Formats: sequence, C-alpha cells, structure tokens
Amino acid sequence: MSFYANIPPEHAIELEELSRLMYELRAGRDGLLAKLGAEDEAQALARIASGELPEHPSYEHYLSVRILADLHAQVRADLAARIAETQTS
Repeated sequence: MSFYANIPPEHAIELEELSRLMYELRAGRDGLLAKLGAEDEAQALARIASGELPEHPSYEHYLSVRILADLHAQVRADLAARIAETQTS
C-alpha cells in the first residue's frame, strides 16, 4: 500500500514539497560543512576558534550552517504536523 493512498492529492503535493525542502536544506548544510572540513557545527566552530580556518568567510559559513539546521528542524516539525493532520482527517 502506498503512503499516499489515502491522502488527498493537494496534501500529497504539499508533503512532497516539504520533504524536498528538508532534503535541500540538509544538502546545503552538508555542503557548507564539507567546505569547512567539519562533520558538525561544533567541529566547524572549534576549527575557526583555534585559527585552523580563517575567520572570514568561515564564520559566515558556520552561521549559515546553523541557520540551515534550524530551518531543517522547523520544516521537519511542520512535515510531521501535516502528516498527523492527514492521518486524522
């Protein structure tokens, strides 16, 4: 049985769009972390603080990573709420 079998088409489209946005946010975050040579935000900040990475533009990249992670979490919460709504309606 398909996940979308009992979901109206307009809701299925919205769920797909939110899923794609989550993917794009995660991919953007991962790309910036790769530029910083870090596995996560804490490691990126530590590399900047130690002088291993130049402050500019590394700190701006670090801030962007944090923003993308926050946005990803918000979209994930929105997606979970929309899925719950579609299952109760």
